[in-house]
Amino acid sequence: MCRIAGFADFAFNGGYDLEDTMAAMRDTMLHGGPDDAGLFLEKEKGLALGHRRLSILDLSPLGHQPLAYENLVMVYNGEVYNFREIRKELEGKGYSFQSGSDTEVILKALHAWGFEAVRKFRGMWAFAVWDRQTKCLTLCRDRVGVKPLYWYHLDGLFMFSSELKAFHRHPKFRKQIDEKALSLFLKYGYITSPYSIFRDVFKLEPGHFLVLDQNGQIRKEKYWDIEDVFLRGAQAANGFLKRAEQEIALELEDVLAESFRLRLVSDVPVGVFLSGGIDSSILCALLQKESPQPIKTFSIGFHEKGYDEAQFAKKVAAYLGTEHTEFYCTPREALELIPRLPELYDEPFGDSSAIPTHLVSILARRHVKVSLSADGGDEQFAGYTRYQMVNRIHGSSLLKIAAPCFGLISPDVAFSLYSFLKPALPKWANFRDRYSKFRNVLKAGGILSSYDEANKYFLDDEVKRLGIGADAGHGFKMEHAGQMDPVSFMMLYDMKTYLPDDILVKVDRATMGIALEGREPFLDHKILEYTSTLPLPLKNRNGASKYILKEVLYKYVPRSLVDRPKQGFGIPVYEWFRADMKKLYLEYLEPERVKREGIFSPAGTGILMDDYLANRGLNHHKLWFLLVFQMWFERWM
Repeated sequence: MCRIAGFADFAFNGGYDLEDTMAAMRDTMLHGGPDDAGLFLEKEKGLALGHRRLSILDLSPLGHQPLAYENLVMVYNGEVYNFREIRKELEGKGYSFQSGSDTEVILKALHAWGFEAVRKFRGMWAFAVWDRQTKCLTLCRDRVGVKPLYWYHLDGLFMFSSELKAFHRHPKFRKQIDEKALSLFLKYGYITSPYSIFRDVFKLEPGHFLVLDQNGQIRKEKYWDIEDVFLRGAQAANGFLKRAEQEIALELEDVLAESFRLRLVSDVPVGVFLSGGIDSSILCALLQKESPQPIKTFSIGFHEKGYDEAQFAKKVAAYLGTEHTEFYCTPREALELIPRLPELYDEPFGDSSAIPTHLVSILARRHVKVSLSADGGDEQFAGYTRYQMVNRIHGSSLLKIAAPCFGLISPDVAFSLYSFLKPALPKWANFRDRYSKFRNVLKAGGILSSYDEANKYFLDDEVKRLGIGADAGHGFKMEHAGQMDPVSFMMLYDMKTYLPDDILVKVDRATMGIALEGREPFLDHKILEYTSTLPLPLKNRNGASKYILKEVLYKYVPRSLVDRPKQGFGIPVYEWFRADMKKLYLEYLEPERVKREGIFSPAGTGILMDDYLANRGLNHHKLWFLLVFQMWFERWM
C-alpha cells in the first residue's frame, strides 16, 4: 500500500526543476507512505514518476519503487492478493524474481500479457506504467474503485496522483472550482466520478485504463463494469430459485471465506474493524473460524443513545473470542479532528462518519498495520432501509393517484399544517425537508429518478438558491432500470456512485492518513459476480434485508447478538453542534465572509442559519456540508 504521483509536461522548457517538483508532489503524501520514497525521471520527455511506500509485503529494500523491468517503469498503490499464484504462472513462462513483493509480479505480468494481465488480478490497485519504447503512460484503477486515482490535463501538462493535494505543488497547476462538481457535493455530500472539485481534474473511473500517448492525446478504455455484472446476474438469477436455500448458503459461505482469507496476505499484523452488525460480524466469524490465534478487532462507540454500536461489537467479539479493543468518542475528540478534515479529504467531503472512521483507524494503528473493513455488504444484500422505502413509494398505486395532490401542497404550506396539528401527529424531525423529498420522489418519472431524489440532501431548487447554477448527473442510462427489479437497480446505483465516491473515499483517507492499510474483502470481484446472481428473495425477504447472509452468520453467532434494526455508522453531529460547535457555523458562514469568498449567495446561507439559530427543524446535514466546504476553501483556495 502506497501513494503515487507523476506528470508528463509536453510543454516543458526548463522553467522549473523536474526532480524538485516531483519530490514536492510526492512528499505531500508522506502520511500514506512513511517507509520509503523514490522517483524516476525522463527529462527529455518532461516526465517524472514518484512513489511513497507503506511496507506491507516484502519489507526489504527490494520493494522499492518506481520499479523498472526492461521497457516498463511502474509506480503502484494497492495489493494484489493472489500474486503468488500469478508468480508461479510467470515462473512457468521463464520469468525470475528478486523480491517477495506483489509489485514485481504485477510489473512482469504486464510485461508478459500486456494490460490483459489485470483480468488475473484480485485486489485493489491504482498504478501508472511508463513504456520507454512506445513513450506511452498508462494508468489503471481497480474494478470497484477501492484505491483513488486523480488526473489533470491542461495546456500540455498531464498529472496523476493518489490525492489531489499533490497537484498543488506543481507550478503549472491551475485550480478553478468546477460548479458542476460543487452542485454534486451539495446534493449528495460527495463528488461522483469522473468529476472532482476542480476543473480539468478528474477521477479515473473504476475498472478503467487511461492511456496518454507520445503526442499528449488521451484515451480511456473500460476492462470491467459492475453494471455489466448486475445485468448478467439478473439474467442468471432464476436458476437459483430451483435450488435449496441450504445449498446456496453453503456455497455463499465458501465464496466469502475464500475472499476473506486472501485479505490476510501480509508480512505485518492484520486486524478487523468490528461494528457488531451483520457484515463485520460474518467477516470476523469466518476469519476467526480458521485462525489458531484470536484475531484483533477494533470498534468505536459513543455515549449518546442511538449512536453506540460498540456495546454490540463487544458482545460479538466476546462470543467469537477475538482480541478486542474499543474506544468511546466524545465531542472533544471530534472537535480536535474537524480542523484536520480538509487536509485528510482534500476535496469537499460531507460524510460525517469520516470522523469515527478516522478515530477507529488511529485506534487500530496502535496495534496493526493492516485492517479489514466490511464495506460493500449493504450494496450486495439490500441492506439499506432506503431501498424498501423508495420501492414502496415507487410501486404504490394509491400514492401515484395521490401524487397531484402533493404537488398542489407546497412544503411551506405542509409545514404550517404540520405545526398546527403537531400535538396529534408523530414527532418528525426536519418535517419540511422530509416532505419536500417525499414530494419529489412521488413526482419522479422512474425508479432512477425516484431513488436519485431520495438520496439528495440539498434539492435542486435549494442548490440554485445558494447561487450554484451548474448541474451534473450521475450519468446512468434509464433503459437499464427495466432490466432488473427496482431494488437491484438501486443497489447498482450505489455500487456505481455512493460506494466508490463516498464509502471507499472515507475509508481510504481515514486509514492512509495515519499509514494504516484498509482492505475491503466484501468487494472481491468474485464475490460481486456471485452475489449478483442471487435472486432478490434471498437478499430481502418480507422486508428483512440480508436474508441469506444472516443464514450463514447464524451458524457462528446467535441471532440475539446481531438481530436488531440497521444502524448507520455516524456521529451525533446535530446534538454536538448545538451545544459545543455552534461557533464554527457562526464563523464560517458569517455573511460578510460568504460574500467576500463569492461562492455562495449570502441570502441563501442566511436562510439556513436563521432556521438553525431559531431551531426550526433544519436538516443538520446541510449546514455540515456548507461548513465542510468553507473549511476546505480556506485550506486549499
